[in-house]
Parts: sequence; structure tokens; C-alpha cells
Amino acid sequence: MRYVDCFNGDADGICALTQLRLHQPVESELVTGIKRDIKLLDRVEVDHGDLVTVLDISLDKNRAELDRVLGSGATVFYCDHHFAGDIPNHPNLTTLINTTPDVCTSLLINQQLKGRYLAWAVVGTFGDNLQKSARGLAKSLNLNDEQLQALEALGIYLNYNGYGADLDDLYFDPAVLAQRTMKFASPFDFMMEDADTFGTLKNGYHSDMARAAAATPHHQSSEAEIYILPNEAWARRVSGVFGNDLANRAPDLAHAVLTERSDGQFLVSVRAPLNNKQGADVVCRQFATGGGRAAAAGINELPASDLNQFITVLCETYR
Repeated sequence: MRYVDCFNGDADGICALTQLRLHQPVESELVTGIKRDIKLLDRVEVDHGDLVTVLDISLDKNRAELDRVLGSGATVFYCDHHFAGDIPNHPNLTTLINTTPDVCTSLLINQQLKGRYLAWAVVGTFGDNLQKSARGLAKSLNLNDEQLQALEALGIYLNYNGYGADLDDLYFDPAVLAQRTMKFASPFDFMMEDADTFGTLKNGYHSDMARAAAATPHHQSSEAEIYILPNEAWARRVSGVFGNDLANRAPDLAHAVLTERSDGQFLVSVRAPLNNKQGADVVCRQFATGGGRAAAAGINELPASDLNQFITVLCETYR
């Protein structure tokens, strides 16, 4: 029997897995990638009796491969908060899926484990830019303001590390990062005892965000702001967290951050208004490589010829 852990390479996926493996330590094969790499089950080869855990990737985007994995005789636990589509009815499949806008995978795993590793759940929830949910979770920890800010910062840094066109853009392979976080029952211990990893994430984030702060909107309206960033590694790394930052600063507006790709297309991150957390997934699914959840979604390859159409769709959605 083998264990296989498939998880999104962002803060939510890493923190969800960290909670599970602190609760049940096992030697497992880690299958992950950049944040946009969500079709992870196509990389999983299993046999009868193997145990597969899937965290923070859309079941809808992995449906065919999930059927294959189940057909091989493996047992699957699937936990997520993205659009799922039709969920298979199979005796070897257990699902914990909730697409409510203020829910993330780390929060769902925290509920299942009855708060045993609550601080890690708070980190993952902050990383998904669910600040209200994260602060609500954190109340029972009785943290002071400085401690709460530290957990929020770690969530942002872990999330930031997941963005890029490929693993070469990232400071750490998410599998390596997860192996490091899983060594510590407390995120405070991680930040203190693995100071080199934490420092690299922190310094990289602040350096990239300083460059993003100089950007000006490509489009501004009463419904949305749209930014276009250059085809550079720093811009690819910062695209998602920059979108979160913009959303927090102007909660009544939708935001999109488009990053130029080397093939002339755009990588797109969309954030619904924080005061109206719906529709981001609907916007992005209108384009061939789009997907996500109601509050935050993206498009992997938006042709330049579709840019004006995208702007129109985004603005009309929130008009």
C-alpha cells in the first residue's frame, strides 16, 4: 500500500496537507506544482489498495483522472472548495467539498480535525485572502496583534511562492516547502527554527511587491481595475498576491492582473469585489483555459486578441 498526496502548491494546499500529515504522519509521494497546475491526478499512477489524498484542486478539472484512479482500486479522500461539477458516487471515494466563498481547504481540514492544528489553518486561510474567516478562526488562539499579523504574513508569503509560469520562477518547489512546514506543529516554530526558508519568502515577497506598486492600471471603471504586468519572473510571482492586495484596498471593485507570457498571451488572475464575492469563476470559465472559484479565479492562456472581450465580460459581470 502506498500513500499519494496531491495538493495545490499555494498556501491553502500546503497548510491543509500540513495539518493532515501532522495528524497522521506517513511516508507519501507528493504530487504538486505551481498554483495554476491543478490537473494533478493525471500524474498519479496507483494500484489496488493505495490511498490517495487530494487537496485544493477542482474535482471538475480532474474528473476523468479521478475515475481512472478509482477504477484502479485506490481509495481517495478529496477535499476542496472550487467548482466540483458532478461528484462521482463510488464506494472508495470520500469527499469534503464546500464552495461557499468564505471557505477554503485549510478551513475544511481544520473542521475535520476539530481544530487540532488551528494555527496552520489560520495561515492557510489568510493565504487564500479570506481575512474575515481567518480572524474568526484565530479568536480561540488568544493571539496578540503581533502574533496574528505574523500568521497573516506567513500565509501571504506561502501563497506568493506558488505563483509562476513554472517551478523555475518559484523560490521553493511547493513539495519541498510542504516537507519543511510538516516538521513543525506550530507555524511560529517554523518561522523561528527554519528562519532561512521564511526569510527567503519574506524578502522575495517584499521586493516583488515594491515593483508591482509602481504599476498603473491598464483599465479603470466604476466596476473594475485591470493591470498588465511584464513578462518577467517577478511579475509572474507576484500576480496573485498583488491581486489580493488590490482587492483589499478597494473592496467594492473587481480586479484583474494580467501578466504577459512569452507566447504573446496573458496569464490572468481575477478577484471578485470583497464586498460581493461571486462571479470570478463565471468570468474565467468563459475563456478556454479559465477556472477557479467564486471569489478568485484565473485564466492560464488568454490570447491577446481576447483582451478587449475579457475586459467587457469582467466589467459587465459587476455592473
